[in-house]
Amino acid sequence: MRDTRESRLLLVLLIAIAFALITVDIRGGEDSPVDGARQAAATVFGPVEKGVASAVDPVGNAIGAVRDSGERHNRISALERENAALKEKLGSDDRNRSRLRQFDTMLKTAGEGQYGIKGAQVIAIGAAQGFSWTVTIDAGSDDGILRDMTVLNGDGLVGRVTTVGPSTATVLLANDPDFTVGTRMENTDELGFATGQGDRPLSVQLLNGKARVKPGDRLVTFGSQADKPFVPGVPVGVVTRVDPSGGDLTRTIYVRPYVGFTKLDIVGVVVTAPRTNPRDEVLPKKPEKPKPTPTVTVTATPSGGASYPQQ
Repeated sequence: MRDTRESRLLLVLLIAIAFALITVDIRGGEDSPVDGARQAAATVFGPVEKGVASAVDPVGNAIGAVRDSGERHNRISALERENAALKEKLGSDDRNRSRLRQFDTMLKTAGEGQYGIKGAQVIAIGAAQGFSWTVTIDAGSDDGILRDMTVLNGDGLVGRVTTVGPSTATVLLANDPDFTVGTRMENTDELGFATGQGDRPLSVQLLNGKARVKPGDRLVTFGSQADKPFVPGVPVGVVTRVDPSGGDLTRTIYVRPYVGFTKLDIVGVVVTAPRTNPRDEVLPKKPEKPKPTPTVTVTATPSGGASYPQQ
């Protein structure tokens, strides 16, 4: 509508009429003369308003749902974070307990062998290319670590130190094909040389081709001159297979190592050798064989009859 004098007068007139109708409606109360017009308008526009309301309500409900969903999402996210933190704490506690057990076992082994050790953690593994089995530990020359020191854990022989840096060192594992260590059989004192074979048992060449050996026999390190690279008495493993001697000067046996080389974590570097050879003292105690349970056989006989021994 154009803004003219007539339009302004019409607007003023409509406003005056609206005020007059409002005044009449208020003064009339329930008997207001405009009540009929209001009902008629409600009859005409009511369905339209209901339809609009029914169309708008899902939108409003959706908005409310989104708002509630956001609150639920926030609560769920908070619970998930708390759950993750709890799992992390529990996992950390489990890891700490595992390391504590490893430390305790290693200290027990070191105490039985009278080895002075420097504890360390495996922080990296070497590439397995070319059958190279090495690990890096978080102890080096600053911690008193030197090349050709024996490395062990609570289970037995891990390897020997090959290279040393200020804060780290590289350990050649006992299952590496380039690894060789002198061994001694438990009880019989038969000497040999164990060589790594990767993920297979160690191959041990006994110097005595006629040595009596059987599966289940155990070996320890023989030791080296000046205790480098190996101190004596460290558990090596258990015999699993014996090759026939065949009249050869040496005899080959296969030994399952005590140490699990794929799951190393806490290790100890022997920085002080024992004063005396511990020999077999560090080997774990053999499990006792269960004693046979005596059995009693009872033969039932008919009442009043006699039981005669069978011929």
